[in-house]
Amino acid sequence: MVKQSTTMSSLTANDDCLGWAARDASGVLSPYNFSRRAVGSDDVSIKITHCGVCYGDVVWTRNKHGDSMYPVVPGHEIAGIVKEVGSNVHHFKVGDHVGVGTYVNSCRDCEYCNDGLEVHCVKELVYTFNRVDVDGTITKGGYSSYIVVHERYCFRIPDNYPLASAAPLLCAGITVYAPMVRHKMNQPGKSLGVIGLGGLGHMAVKFGKAFGLNVTIFSTSLSKKQEALTLLGADRFVVSADQEQMEALAKSFDFIIDTASGVHSLDPYISLLKTAGVLVLVGFPSEAKFSPAILNLGMKTISGSIVGGTKVTQEMIDFCAAHKIYPNIEVIPIQYANEALERLIKKDVKYRFVIDIENSLK
Repeated sequence: MVKQSTTMSSLTANDDCLGWAARDASGVLSPYNFSRRAVGSDDVSIKITHCGVCYGDVVWTRNKHGDSMYPVVPGHEIAGIVKEVGSNVHHFKVGDHVGVGTYVNSCRDCEYCNDGLEVHCVKELVYTFNRVDVDGTITKGGYSSYIVVHERYCFRIPDNYPLASAAPLLCAGITVYAPMVRHKMNQPGKSLGVIGLGGLGHMAVKFGKAFGLNVTIFSTSLSKKQEALTLLGADRFVVSADQEQMEALAKSFDFIIDTASGVHSLDPYISLLKTAGVLVLVGFPSEAKFSPAILNLGMKTISGSIVGGTKVTQEMIDFCAAHKIYPNIEVIPIQYANEALERLIKKDVKYRFVIDIENSLK
């Protein structure tokens, strides 16, 4: 069981939280008033200033997995300012800049929770929206004016790091950072390939360069080449359909991060790995196709990954602040959220939408 924060009571709550919610599988968002739980002894109440727009917002507002519980208030890349803390909170104070990512509760008792890998909790991970929380309520995300979260699942954002830039780190950023550090991709001089140049891919490029790697982007679209090389600082851009270019790079990569969610064969990319090279999947294609022989003969590894636990997430935020790594964002008002989700589906964003909650949610 997920542990319940003490002195939690829905009796003292009122419908003072303003959000935008989808009411059905059309996914259309509109204003919605609801209540948050009262601040428990271990809780932090956060005035949300910004929320990133993630493909997960499309998935659950449109019931793509068949498990949406309407009304759905999406958003799990949350940045804001602490407005109240419970009596037992020791890591945050009013006025602190904080972030909340894709999960807001876990059992806090299993081997993974005890190791700071809460996202892999074996008992009961509670996502930031569209999940049943300990008090029986359905969690509601960051397309809203404020949120109440147990302090363990809040992250400190340094004061000198812009809150708008911090929001996408909480899902897009950590999704690529976590496997990069786990597979020791932070070794200067090694070579990294990044498949796909969206919200996740562009962060993988930024981290790769900060780690001192030689970074190559693989994309289906030649139109992204100039920006990839100049704006993002990649060392090389390869159109993945160009067989000659691909063959010339055989057995030359230590690591590849695959952010693409469309079904694609992994064989052309596995053949680019050196002996004992690692390919990490962070996208969610409906299936993964590859030939075992191409894996076995080179002692190669395919690994999966999602976001990170609390320990590595805080480490990533601090790393971004120290190295001045910022996502490329398009800041939008909440009133543009429906159009933003449509554009996200069409991959028409460079490279992450961030909703300015503070100045537009009225």
